[in-house]
Amino acid sequence: MQTFQELAVSRRQWIDDVLIPWCQQASQPELRAAMLDWINVAGHVDPDSTLWTWAWARFPALTHEGVIGVDETKEVRVRLKSGEDAVGFPDSRESQNGKLVLLGKTDDGQFEHLGPFAIDDIETVEISDDSGSADVASLPPRPVTTLDPYTPDNERV
Repeated sequence: MQTFQELAVSRRQWIDDVLIPWCQQASQPELRAAMLDWINVAGHVDPDSTLWTWAWARFPALTHEGVIGVDETKEVRVRLKSGEDAVGFPDSRESQNGKLVLLGKTDDGQFEHLGPFAIDDIETVEISDDSGSADVASLPPRPVTTLDPYTPDNERV
C-alpha cells in the first residue's frame, strides 16, 4: 500500500471480510472480551454501534441497515435453544452486552419485559406472524432524553 486511499480500502475490506463475520459467530464471552479491547481492534468507535450491532446481525430479524443495536420496530418471535419461545418488541435500551430484552404484551393488554436472553442461548429470531404497525403504536411511550449541549465529547454516547 502506498496511499491512504489504499489503506482505507484495505481496512474496510478487513472489517467486511474478517471483523463483521467474526462478530456474527462469536460467543457472548468472546464478544464481551473483545468489547474491553475494542478501541485497539476496531479503532475509536462505540462497541454498541459496531460490535454488538454486528453480533445481533446473526439474527437478521433483529437488525436493520443503518440502525444501531437491535431494531425495535418489528415484533419478533425468539426461539431459545431450550425450546422456549418469547414474543415481543426488542428493547434496544435494555438489550446490552449480548443480552436481548423484549417488551411483550400480556393477556390483559399490559406490557412486560421478557428476558434477558443471552445471545448464545438464542436459536432463531423471526418476525412475528402477527407483527404490525398498529402494535408499535400501542407501545408505552419512552421518556424523552436530551443531551446538554455542553456535555464533553468523551461523555457523549
